[in-house]
Amino acid sequence: MMRYSFAKALCFFMLFGAKCVVASAPQPNITTVGPGVKIISTGQPDKFTPYSFCNEKPRAAAMGELTNGKLPFELSEIEISVNARGTVVKIPLSDDEQLYGFGLQIGSFNQRGLRKKPIVNDNPLNDLGYTHAPSTFYVSTKGYGILINTSRYTTFYCGTTNELKDDSNQPAKSFGAANSVEDLYQNRKQAAGKVVADIPGAKGIEIFIFEGPDLLTALKRYNLFSGGGALPPMWALGVKYRVKADFNQSQVGVVADYFRKNHIPCDVIGLEPKWQTTAYSCSYVWNEKFFPSPNKFTDTMYRKGFKLNLWEHAFVNSASPLYNQLKGRAGNYLVWNGLVPDFADPLARNLFADYHKKTFVEKGIYGFKMDECDNSNLSYGSATWSFPEHSEFPSGIDGEQMHQVFGLLYQKSIYGIFKDLNKRTLLDVRSSNAFASSYPAAIYTDIYGHKDYIEMIGNSGFSGLIWSPEVRESNSISDLMRRSQTAVLSAQTLYNSWYLQNPPWLQIDKEKNNRGELMNNAKEVENDVRKLLNFRMSLIPYLYNAFSEYYLQGTPPFRALVVDYPDDKAVYNIADEYMIGQDLLAAPLTEKAEERSIYLPKGNWYNFNSNKKYEGGKSYIIKVGYTELPLFVKEGAILPLAKPLEYITPQSQFEITCNLYGTQLRKTTLFEDDGTTFNYQDGNYGILSLEYVKGKGIVKRTDQKRKSLYNIKNWNQIQ
Repeated sequence: MMRYSFAKALCFFMLFGAKCVVASAPQPNITTVGPGVKIISTGQPDKFTPYSFCNEKPRAAAMGELTNGKLPFELSEIEISVNARGTVVKIPLSDDEQLYGFGLQIGSFNQRGLRKKPIVNDNPLNDLGYTHAPSTFYVSTKGYGILINTSRYTTFYCGTTNELKDDSNQPAKSFGAANSVEDLYQNRKQAAGKVVADIPGAKGIEIFIFEGPDLLTALKRYNLFSGGGALPPMWALGVKYRVKADFNQSQVGVVADYFRKNHIPCDVIGLEPKWQTTAYSCSYVWNEKFFPSPNKFTDTMYRKGFKLNLWEHAFVNSASPLYNQLKGRAGNYLVWNGLVPDFADPLARNLFADYHKKTFVEKGIYGFKMDECDNSNLSYGSATWSFPEHSEFPSGIDGEQMHQVFGLLYQKSIYGIFKDLNKRTLLDVRSSNAFASSYPAAIYTDIYGHKDYIEMIGNSGFSGLIWSPEVRESNSISDLMRRSQTAVLSAQTLYNSWYLQNPPWLQIDKEKNNRGELMNNAKEVENDVRKLLNFRMSLIPYLYNAFSEYYLQGTPPFRALVVDYPDDKAVYNIADEYMIGQDLLAAPLTEKAEERSIYLPKGNWYNFNSNKKYEGGKSYIIKVGYTELPLFVKEGAILPLAKPLEYITPQSQFEITCNLYGTQLRKTTLFEDDGTTFNYQDGNYGILSLEYVKGKGIVKRTDQKRKSLYNIKNWNQIQ
């Protein structure tokens, strides 16, 4: 075994490109690759890693504007072992620091004291780390982030192991007799001192280190290093509705007319599998029996204010025009009798993308739902639909690594189409990985636990991910409304009716819904849902600005309270509250309670519904009605709310009322660009600033020549 400590190896260290030479050991290399970002590498790192597929350039200028940080440990304290089994990395961990991240975690939040195995999987397995979007990136309350750059299945021991030391006597310890099985096997004495990452099969490794000085700054560095956070088109922040899987062209038109006739906001309609001639696996060819005139249909829907989104997955049926092109560039196992494209091969990605570009995007399709790019449920022996880990691909990547990055590469392929056409999108995807911050893709899942859905919003902010807690069926009106509140207060508001004939708010019973039997109070519930969706539309300017800060500054638009308040121990384990932008705190409820306990961090906060003022640093019991929002506003905020629109076009202008919370008001901003292209990346945008001084609202624009998206109409003082 080759083992070394950087205490021995770091004979010379310079700011950039420092190297050390150690006899009979791998030569560690420490390189500064951006302001506050270093890479430690040793041995023979794998060819196929998450970062090897990241083509977005780091936003170095923005990274340089961040406050400089210092790690709470020396680089010399990081240990790496390379042996016949693989590679082990040991990173210092102090007694009082808390850990978060590892991708879109489901069922866990604070990862300190857990064994985490972030593996791609179509269903979570307890709190082990199996998830749609695994990542080997974690952040600490001590103000830094660590990313192990590997596509291999990796296990992290987050302060759970005590190592035998050769240079000291092990103290005798006893925990006494156990009173239960759970008590017997609980690791009651939390181990301290190391996070251990075990990477079987790796002959070397790269470790990315993102400095703080605080947790939020470390996240900003990670997102900016990944190319900056995604900025969806403005219309994508509206409402998306997916129709029943077997709907035809006429039935989709009826749904579209229902939304417009009843003045229910909707910007995107998603088509499910039957739009294709074959699905499972896919042909990517319009089913003429269901959609006899797809181009005319697409154009008609657009003129009514709807963008179309198409369901698919990446497994290519023999009936597809892509089959023969990709047959020599696919894995050696089939999925649903379809090819698995070798997305690690740029040519395979380009062939797949070029077909989609010419066949769909250039003809008016605005996005795709990219399904089943994760893996069969590893917690069941009967779940075998995906390709095996021992699969081989022409590029040389194996099945294990391909599983980990398949969704990431799928996004890369499809996103590239829209980038080339200078046409923004918000995709739906069922898998992702590290360095995906710049991809405008909302992750979704087939699990449906509402509590999990809420907690995944905060977890997504630790890893540069966008999460969409969609609404499907409901078991009660309470369930429907609580889920709708959560969807409205998330990155994407989505109703997925892929197995429902009618919208879920017209009939919550699945069988009755599909028989066309609506609830007696359907119109009343419809009206309540409309109120929530109108609030979503009023929030779009605020959300759009939050996403612009994601791109410009790296600030996650949706993030757990601990990101903003890392010194407040009371928030370390709060998974069901989260920040939206700079000034809003959301605390969703599930159907199980008409009230809930919330904790408000330091400062003063206002209940969005009642304007009641609360002192921070305390917990409260709150009640929220079905047509209200579990939302609190930070004192000093200028909150711009728009008159709701039913849908957004390039010509849309928002009529804004600014709510003023308190007397010592902070300046706020709104982001102005064309809302649809990538021209903002070339600096083609403006910033509208809002201030309130001596009883007067002041509006300033950095780009006076640009037609403003916003018309500031009113200033409303909230005391």
